[in-house]
Amino acid sequence: MSIFKQIIAEHLISGEMTPGSEIAIRIDQTLTQDSTGTMAYLQFEAMGIPRVKTKLSVAYIDHNTLQTGFENADDHKYIQTVTKKHGVYFSRPGNGICHQVHLERFGKPGLTLLGSDSHTPTCGGIGMCAIGAGGLDVAVAMGGGAYYLLMPGVCRVWLEGKLPSMVSAKDVILEVLRRLTVKGGVGKVIEYAGPGVATLSVPERATITNMGAELGATTSIFPSDETTRQFLKAQGREGDWQELLSGNDGDYEETITINLSELEPLAARPHSPDNVAPVREIPGLKVDQVAIGSCTNSSFTDMMKTAAILDGKTVAEHVSLVVAPGSRQVLDMLAQNGALAKIMASGARILEAACGPCIGMGQSPATDAVSLRTFNRNFPGRSGTASAQVYLVSPEVAAASAITGVMTDPRTLGELPAMQEPESFPLNDNMVIPPAPEGSEVEVVRGPNIKPFPIGKVMPGTVSGKVLIKLEDNITTDHIAPAGAKLLPYRSNIPYQAEYCLSPCDPEFPARAKAAGGGIIVGGENYGQGSSREHAALVPLYLGVRAVLVKSFARIHQANLINNGILPLTFVSPADYDKIDPEDELLIEDAPQQTRGAVDGKAITIRNLTKGVSFATNAALSPRHAGMLLAGGLLAEIKANG
Repeated sequence: MSIFKQIIAEHLISGEMTPGSEIAIRIDQTLTQDSTGTMAYLQFEAMGIPRVKTKLSVAYIDHNTLQTGFENADDHKYIQTVTKKHGVYFSRPGNGICHQVHLERFGKPGLTLLGSDSHTPTCGGIGMCAIGAGGLDVAVAMGGGAYYLLMPGVCRVWLEGKLPSMVSAKDVILEVLRRLTVKGGVGKVIEYAGPGVATLSVPERATITNMGAELGATTSIFPSDETTRQFLKAQGREGDWQELLSGNDGDYEETITINLSELEPLAARPHSPDNVAPVREIPGLKVDQVAIGSCTNSSFTDMMKTAAILDGKTVAEHVSLVVAPGSRQVLDMLAQNGALAKIMASGARILEAACGPCIGMGQSPATDAVSLRTFNRNFPGRSGTASAQVYLVSPEVAAASAITGVMTDPRTLGELPAMQEPESFPLNDNMVIPPAPEGSEVEVVRGPNIKPFPIGKVMPGTVSGKVLIKLEDNITTDHIAPAGAKLLPYRSNIPYQAEYCLSPCDPEFPARAKAAGGGIIVGGENYGQGSSREHAALVPLYLGVRAVLVKSFARIHQANLINNGILPLTFVSPADYDKIDPEDELLIEDAPQQTRGAVDGKAITIRNLTKGVSFATNAALSPRHAGMLLAGGLLAEIKANG
């Protein structure tokens, strides 16, 4: 079987491994980060389970590290104490980005990992089945519950050849995005195979699986081979290795082929990760800011490439260059071998080992600035500056452009020296705090910024409401529940967050939703793409949103809506989208009965009372989904069942 199917077969609890059918799998490990973790642990507490039941659970502090008020520090204290009480390891601020650290210190080939962050598939770079999900799904997994998903098809990416100098793993995933688009991976797992795999290091593989999240894929995965074993051996974890090799040709729903030798430096232009073009086609574009780091490109290898290009050079006078190593381990190594000094001598600013600018936590560009970033997303306004033009590039392109001051094909600077992975990494886990022994008394500290989260109510006989807003395609969770330095500190305060729901699309939306007593959201294709943040479902729930009607959903957001009791509907005929206007009054009669019928594939009929017409919608629900929606969401169902 394919690697993904091998792992699923070993972890399958229920269901058939047929693409499109619902399965339940056992979860071995979980991870959370502080932007989503506070809510996940509040939900875990609400379930009343005294101790996590996974093989390993880790809580990371890497998103909200900018402490301009008490809010972030209070949330960190809550996470540190609640994890200590319930059996979760705690990675302190400054230890690094969750995906980079988990890859280095905790990930194991062949295991399942569920994380409350959409870039959890990073650990697919060592052969894990690593999936991003909403915080409530992670809380349930920590409590020993199964994780439910629709069995994806497996798309094999067959790699041939070897990357030329100054062409990198970032260019591989940008090429995949160029071919498949940001919705081309929905309902799929991307599995890499072929002779080209052996030419890629584990950090390079992790870059590719990390940014596979932008395809909408369930996860991405590489084989666990001799390269994987050597990486784990260098991390002092050779005992965690097991071999996992790809299946035969007939075990994949589709295959695409990429010749690594033929790739060139690429860039994702504003404002989507799939708006990809060769760097050579964007020559001379003046650059104002360059940011190197994030969970996509902050490994030791990435930093060494950056240092080699910057060595003896000076950053252009009009460019602000910031560099953020992905973990304390990486930062330690750069300090010890002199590479950090080379980076600093060029004029770069060194940031904390954290998410930082990628999540809009500092380093917002100037008005109308062009920013080159080695990150994974360039959605409008995500950088913190609405008018900024953000390009996603490799560390090689970023470093070269920082020196020249314009978008630069790094191949014009010559070849990079060969980069060898270290035979051993410095090991120091003293910033990972173990949980208290089971049964210990631990006081959980809750600051005043932590507010109760909304829980859905039993579905009424009739679901109705005004169309509160009509949105276009590719609305992201950044639109629905904005992030950035001003709002991230309030991730545990849903009433405050609600004041900004969909404000990038319409600043009046929160007030209109409250005045109407809730209603219905209408949108286009790929609604809810991007971050796994559950807030994009909790905030509409708080505002009284009863249903979301769109042309298509992103996987994680659709699951989060169901988990919180909001009915997710898609048009049977996309043309019906054009027959709805804001303020139209929509009605779903016999909503519970129609919801049960959706399990058998029956359409849910919506009446547009304003226009006097009716149209059909799909809900694509399993019996489990229907039960949650009828109860008002997963937590409401758990409470109702005792």
